[in-house]
Amino acid sequence: MPINHWPPAERPREKLLLRGSTALSDAELLAILLRTGIAGKSAVDLAREMLATFGGLRPLLDASQRDFCQIRGMGATKYVQLQAVLEIGRRYLEDQLKRQDALTSPRHTCRYLMTRLRHYPHEVFAALFLDNRHRVITYEELFRGTIDGASVHPREVVKQALSHNAAALILAHNHPSGVAEPSAADRRLTQRLTSALALVDIRVLDHIIIGDGDSYSFAEHGQM
Repeated sequence: MPINHWPPAERPREKLLLRGSTALSDAELLAILLRTGIAGKSAVDLAREMLATFGGLRPLLDASQRDFCQIRGMGATKYVQLQAVLEIGRRYLEDQLKRQDALTSPRHTCRYLMTRLRHYPHEVFAALFLDNRHRVITYEELFRGTIDGASVHPREVVKQALSHNAAALILAHNHPSGVAEPSAADRRLTQRLTSALALVDIRVLDHIIIGDGDSYSFAEHGQM
């Protein structure tokens, strides 16, 4: 049955307006983005099929254009719309972060870094450059490596920090394995970067490791 034949309170758009976005299932939210279904399937049915095919919302959102467009009824336009929604979400989180002291909003900081780093199949080392009030100046991805690790050069980190006139940094990198626990190499790198940046009076406030839906903060564990 087409969605416009459903009772108004069960239609995704009307349900969102009546009860808020949190009341909707993943399939209902996706159906709003899809707008229409295909022959024999409503937008909600199609959304459920897509979620089942990819194994959930996150794998669907992380899918390549090629894989996404293999679903019947999906093409480049829908893929572009989906990517635009994801980027809007990232920019919203970044704007929230820039309006606050990064140290007083660790939840927002981790959420933002999660959206930036979690999907990479290889290690990426990044930094949030902060001013003297610990507000975010910019986010920058500095080094990329293989799944086994990234080669991080302290001199380049110091150079970028000085170019942004940063007073402090929050370091971050992802673990493609999904396990957020720091390795011995991570601990050594944190110490090397902290010492190198201290020579130019720039503080490292935290080093956050992003795993699969989880994160590890050196500062929260008393290691900074």
